[in-house]
Amino acid sequence: MPPLAESLAVAAVTVLAVISPGPDFAMVTRNSYLYGRRAGLLSALGIALGVQVHVLYTMFGVSLLMAHAHGVLTLVKALGAAYLVWIGLQTLRKRDALKPDVHDGRAQAPLAALRMGFLTNALNPKTTLFVVSTYTQVVNAHTPVPVQWAYGGFMSVAHLAWFSVVAWVFTAPALRAAMLRRQRLLDRAIGTALCGLGVALGFSNLA
Repeated sequence: MPPLAESLAVAAVTVLAVISPGPDFAMVTRNSYLYGRRAGLLSALGIALGVQVHVLYTMFGVSLLMAHAHGVLTLVKALGAAYLVWIGLQTLRKRDALKPDVHDGRAQAPLAALRMGFLTNALNPKTTLFVVSTYTQVVNAHTPVPVQWAYGGFMSVAHLAWFSVVAWVFTAPALRAAMLRRQRLLDRAIGTALCGLGVALGFSNLA
């Protein structure tokens, strides 16, 4: 594949993967409307950093191990599923309603929001498959290593850009105020969605 065609293919696959709804979207939406723009943006940054975990082991050839070590991928899947269900249950159990100008200090801790975004992506085997398949099926083996690293950087930037937009949208004052007025309903919807995604992931066939 010519270099330009390869770059366009990587960009197209990345954009489609990023904007498709999934755990990352649910997590950023949750943190944004509950705890504000900073929490949403830090969650987006955590997701972008999580992508680099997948890029790193792919670039260092661990993708070969992952392709043959089904148990490793199964463990990642189990951890990711359990994490999503746990966050979903925490959301469903939330009883205290927030006002638009009130924040939960613990949940607002920068490292907490960053960690939540990071773990959601780093423990998502779907992202593993996306990154590994992109590098093995779209990127040519003879593509210069700096260019391959640039592709990985683009993947992270694309995730950061998209989920930053999501965070900004769901923290627009009027929209956030409206969402917080329906917080318990949204908590149930997002909590159920996260639990559902976790269960679906746990039973999915990633082979």
